[in-house]
Amino acid sequence: MNRKQATRLGVQKRVLPGLRTLSIHRRGCVEHFITAVPGAGEPPEAMFAKAAEALGVAKGRVISQDVLGMNSRNGAGMKALETAMGTLQWPVTWIEGADQPGLVGTHLWAIEGVPVQPVRFEGRVVGTWFHDGVARYCRLGDLRPADVSTSRPEQARRVFEQMDAVLKLVGMDFSKVARTWLYLDQILCWYGELNQVRNEFYTRHRVFNGMVPASTGIGGSHASGSALVAGLLAVDVPSNEVQVHEVPSLLQCPAIEYGSSFSRAVEVAGPDYRRLLISGTAGIGPEGRTACLGNVNGQLALTMEVVGAILESRGMAWGDVTRAIAYFKPGTEANLLADYRAAQGIDSIPVQVVSSDICRDDLLFEIELDAMRPLE
Repeated sequence: MNRKQATRLGVQKRVLPGLRTLSIHRRGCVEHFITAVPGAGEPPEAMFAKAAEALGVAKGRVISQDVLGMNSRNGAGMKALETAMGTLQWPVTWIEGADQPGLVGTHLWAIEGVPVQPVRFEGRVVGTWFHDGVARYCRLGDLRPADVSTSRPEQARRVFEQMDAVLKLVGMDFSKVARTWLYLDQILCWYGELNQVRNEFYTRHRVFNGMVPASTGIGGSHASGSALVAGLLAVDVPSNEVQVHEVPSLLQCPAIEYGSSFSRAVEVAGPDYRRLLISGTAGIGPEGRTACLGNVNGQLALTMEVVGAILESRGMAWGDVTRAIAYFKPGTEANLLADYRAAQGIDSIPVQVVSSDICRDDLLFEIELDAMRPLE
């Protein structure tokens, strides 16, 4: 089996067919980022065995997992996941898809060296929390309304209130949130209403008085039929050893200027690492309008330039990326990203590629990613 391993500044990379594992060695713990996809001719479920094998090698405890682009088949998909990985004591955010080749993937974030505690709400595991020695992290996922018969805005309000209620269970509040993920069923029908609900929630909870979290708002459906599925990452910083702050984009205006309440990126800087959380980014020009209309290659190149500039502004590069999700508008050639990465020499990025509507009908491509650099 083709295998490559590389080590740099406490970073170990393991690359196998359909599997990329990045392990970052820190003081007292090791963080593992595992991205798995089915290979050519393999069923989607094959990626779960790959992820389980990588987790066994890493010997870490899972913090969170995303499954994107796979049809859950009335629960059969979750059974396949449990067969591969055992009892799930972490949140699994499962966004439905059509099992299209090249548009299915799963990502796990795990850690070894510190305990990981599950967070339960209304009978379900919806999160985990852990303390890395200097800060306390809480990762929530698969947050969705119990009643899917109400209006889309009402479901969104209940999900945001659910976020706050679950955070209180672990002694946090929304002021600790560094990043959110929002998957909207039929996003093009009600993204404006979602922004209104979020703005109202942020106003009530005084989010605008502090740092506005980074975020991804993207199209995505859930087997439950809910209008919204959400997740978040919160960081509780007890001392000055860790700083959490907004990072602007040098090539785009703040999203809040055109009505979307999120920061372009957020950095979590600790004594032995820096973690960069870059929001969902698309081909939007400095004035806030969609660029390169009808040109997916143009939008892709612009988007990657914007993201690259954010990385560079924090002294990072594409090699520091720990996780990425690329979203192509349905009917668009998703292989264009592979071509771009190969041309730019960045084809080792751990990325899942999925088909999804984006928040504007004229946007054809979007990417979100996290990066992490250990400090000497």
